[in-house]
Amino acid sequence: MPKKPLDFTHFDRQGQAHMVDVGAKAETHRVARATGTIRMQAPTLKAIQAGNHKKGDVLGIARIAAIQGAKRSAELIPLSHPIPITKINITFETKSRPARIICQATVETVGRTGVEMEALTAVAVGLLTIYDMCKAVDRGMQMTDIGLLEKHGGKSGSWVAK
Repeated sequence: MPKKPLDFTHFDRQGQAHMVDVGAKAETHRVARATGTIRMQAPTLKAIQAGNHKKGDVLGIARIAAIQGAKRSAELIPLSHPIPITKINITFETKSRPARIICQATVETVGRTGVEMEALTAVAVGLLTIYDMCKAVDRGMQMTDIGLLEKHGGKSGSWVAK
């Protein structure tokens, strides 16, 4: 049996990239939650937790950067719609074994398209900021497991990662 071609919405019938028309969609409350991890050396994590990093409050600055990342997703991702974000919540959880920080971003809107890209961008920018602030002492940090945890709202309804 032949496979059905994937229906990528960002391509027109001729295969050209285009921005999806969301004008006819209903405005609904939409929420997306994403996560990601940055792994590091134990002394790096301890310095972040102690708050004595020479550049200042690493997680506080990363939180602001993550919020900015969510707000600027449409500037970074070519076919993403600029949307009115109504709420952004960024959390960081530190784990000592192995040394790592987990970032979670929850983004909300009332609009015609979802906020998955905004949540994912927030996580990526937050982790990149941690890397930038700590790279002088730990260039081997690695960002991993960036992904969508769940999304709610819109025509497609809810989706939760397994």
